[in-house]
Amino acid sequence: MSDAYIVGHITVKDPALWAEYRSKVPETVAPWGGELVFRGKKVATFAGETPHSDIVVIRFPSVSAANAWFSSAAYQSLIPLRLLAADVVLISYES
Repeated sequence: MSDAYIVGHITVKDPALWAEYRSKVPETVAPWGGELVFRGKKVATFAGETPHSDIVVIRFPSVSAANAWFSSAAYQSLIPLRLLAADVVLISYES
């Protein structure tokens, strides 16, 4: 079984709402075996273009676990808050 990674490219619109959203995500990830790999802010773009300044990477034990997390009622309930807080592109990768 291969690991799956959710990569989020982020532009924060409301720092207070973003902090609230970030504080609630870990409890939605844990039941699916997910773990935060890293969060970071863009320092430089060496090739191509990206409008987003922040990134997050979350590892899951499988693609099915990542899909189950995203589809879960717990995470889906956070999406309205996320939409108010930031512009986010979420991409799933398999290793």
